[in-house]
Amino acid sequence: MSGSRQDTASARRNNAGRAGARRADARSTASRRRKKRSGKLRLTLAITVSLLVLVSAGVGWVYFKLSGNIETFSADGLSDNRPEATSKGQNVLVIGSDARTEGNSALGGGDKEDVGRSDTAFLLHVYADGKHAVAVSVPRDTLLDIPPCQLPDGSWTKEQTNAMFNAAFSVGQTAKGNPACTQNTIEKLTGLRVDHTIVVDFKGFARMTEVVGGVRVCLPTDLYQRDLNPNRATRGDMIFKQGVQKVSGAKALDYVRIRHGIGDGSDIGRIKRQQAFVGSLIKQVKDDGLTPTKLLPLANAATESMTVDPELGTADKLISFMMGLKSIDLHNTKFITIPWRYQGARVAVVEPDASQLWAALKADRTVDGTDASGKGKKSKSSAEPSPSQSTSKEVSGEGVAVAVYNGTEVTGLAARGGRLLMDHGFTLTGTATASTQDYDATVIEYGPGEDAQAKTTARLFPGAKLQQASAPGINVIVGSAFANDPTAGPAAAEPDPSESASVPSAVADDARSADDDPCSNLSYG
Repeated sequence: MSGSRQDTASARRNNAGRAGARRADARSTASRRRKKRSGKLRLTLAITVSLLVLVSAGVGWVYFKLSGNIETFSADGLSDNRPEATSKGQNVLVIGSDARTEGNSALGGGDKEDVGRSDTAFLLHVYADGKHAVAVSVPRDTLLDIPPCQLPDGSWTKEQTNAMFNAAFSVGQTAKGNPACTQNTIEKLTGLRVDHTIVVDFKGFARMTEVVGGVRVCLPTDLYQRDLNPNRATRGDMIFKQGVQKVSGAKALDYVRIRHGIGDGSDIGRIKRQQAFVGSLIKQVKDDGLTPTKLLPLANAATESMTVDPELGTADKLISFMMGLKSIDLHNTKFITIPWRYQGARVAVVEPDASQLWAALKADRTVDGTDASGKGKKSKSSAEPSPSQSTSKEVSGEGVAVAVYNGTEVTGLAARGGRLLMDHGFTLTGTATASTQDYDATVIEYGPGEDAQAKTTARLFPGAKLQQASAPGINVIVGSAFANDPTAGPAAAEPDPSESASVPSAVADDARSADDDPCSNLSYG
């Protein structure tokens, strides 16, 4: 019996030992599995972190590379007397430079030390709604006033009157040109504040067309080497065949620069061809898709030969600006030319059509008259007073300081004018006798940036003439018209220009859209 109990106890001990060993083996296996899973997790995490580092480094490298490509011009050359920003939209001046520096002479010919010139230029107005844009071309031979511009030594030129537009880019006679002077000239011409200026040279233009795989164009006839260079003794080889084709690189540059053999051979005709080309280029980029894979090579090509204002001087600012344009529809991207007429061999600006165009852009009115301000204006209620009602004739001079001068021989007329102004809240700084006493109409003199206050002041003097002066301050020189009727009521306020602003029909009818068939209007002038 005792032996049997011992055997049973021994068997139990053996079984317990085997069970313990199995549990130990299980714990060891579980531990190995946990370590293996932990190792895999660590490896996965390490790979993930490594990939993130590589991707981040790659993005950083791209931004560093693009930023390194971008060259800026100095803001010191911009005018101190710039227009106020009146629209939520943006105005971007784009200049095509024919500078021969840094490899451009191989594409454009000419001396690489020659003075830089603006071969083409347009003002791009991006409407406040972010869905419309219009590019206004300014012919390089347009006669206008070039305001004072900064020279390389820091001094400033005197204003040039009746000068050619492309002469502004050459002020200072430098190889890379003077973008700031061209921007000052556009702001003086249009009264619009230019938010950004971009200069693209031959090389950058040609490279961009290569990156997108060529741009679709249409030729009305065969063109030969002599069409590109009229000084050739012979016709030379054919460089363009009639019909639809894709062009890139140097050939694309030849297409947009050629003047002879198409239409009337004028610069106006070439502008129309350039507008058609830019529209086709935009369409090609949109068709390719606005993805980083497509856009980064294009951005790299563009920035290699681009000069911009300091506000666009980094890759993130430039890319942010470009991506802000992606919602603009092709059909809503329009191309027009400033109202013009020939003046001898040059081009003159046609008024009042040009002023009407600038007013339309200030009010964010599109070529077809659409309100693209993004304000969502509501129609006026019939209960609201109309401009003809008395409430529109109320004049408040709060915050406006005025001096009054007697421009007649009527005694005490300046004091009377002063009392009238003070009755409407103006601050009277003094009264005196004018240098001459032969004024018929009252004259309102005002300094830079004070046109709004001057217009308010003029409402108290019906028939008054506005006259801008170089010195700040508002002076009222009362004339005999005020002497004859000093108690005349204030004139009605001018209507809101945004309500009636529109692009002149002659300009609108000649507009081109980015989605137009490249074979339309083949004569190009």
